[in-house]
Amino acid sequence: RTVHPTSMTSSCKSLLPCRPRSGLLAGCVRRTLSSQGTRCRFSVKIRAETTSSESATTSSSQEDNSAVVSKNLEVMRKFSEQYAKRSGTYFCMDKSVTAVVIQGLAEHKDELGAPLCPCRHYDDKALEAEQGFWNCPCVPMRERKECHCMLFLTEDNDFAGDEQTITPEELDEFTEAMK
Repeated sequence: RTVHPTSMTSSCKSLLPCRPRSGLLAGCVRRTLSSQGTRCRFSVKIRAETTSSESATTSSSQEDNSAVVSKNLEVMRKFSEQYAKRSGTYFCMDKSVTAVVIQGLAEHKDELGAPLCPCRHYDDKALEAEQGFWNCPCVPMRERKECHCMLFLTEDNDFAGDEQTITPEELDEFTEAMK
């Protein structure tokens, strides 16, 4: 299937056809680029399908995974604070952006063993994590201080806040809706 024009902005064109997914999460992933080659829209449509036996299995495995994700969340929080201080960058003035990105990094660290950038679409996440280009801090961040996720912002960025720390309580507060 292809992307319907109504799902794109007028300056965007489809980069990938809609690819149906199956299993527990069924849906469709679309990615678009503007005519200048920059990403302008990424949308995911997902439909959850579970049976009662899957729900029971899922809830017990979620309890096991929550301890690992919680540990990785703290690891990524500390890493983010240290890297911001070391690189002279700041977190976004909207701390919910910072929290969601750190949560995504922690989930990828759990799933892939590496903190793969959560703000990009990958055809093969495991391969991307292995190659390391988009592992946080990604190559563009290390080379040019360009963070696509808005986790590490330079002082001159309009969205940069004045903090280089985020508390575990702030992370919990802003990521509660994601759980």
